[in-house]
Amino acid sequence: MWYKREAESLILHLYVQPGAKKTEIVGVHENELKIRLNTPPIEGRANKELLKYVAQMFKVSPSQVTLKRGAKSRHKTLWVIGTSVDPKALF
Repeated sequence: MWYKREAESLILHLYVQPGAKKTEIVGVHENELKIRLNTPPIEGRANKELLKYVAQMFKVSPSQVTLKRGAKSRHKTLWVIGTSVDPKALF
């Protein structure tokens, strides 16, 4: 499972592909949600774009999304606080 709900927050396991033509959800890839980002992985720009994109998906402010693991990896763990959006409804 690519996500886990804990109280009023979500833990997300993502596989991120930076430098794509457009930012989009691709689907589930080995128990991780695969997301393509149109931002290059230079100086943390892709991570910042990912946090903004996930915040939009879950209808929260970017400050409610935290990168917990994987700052320099394609495999990332994010924490989303205060969302009522069902992850299954995203795609």
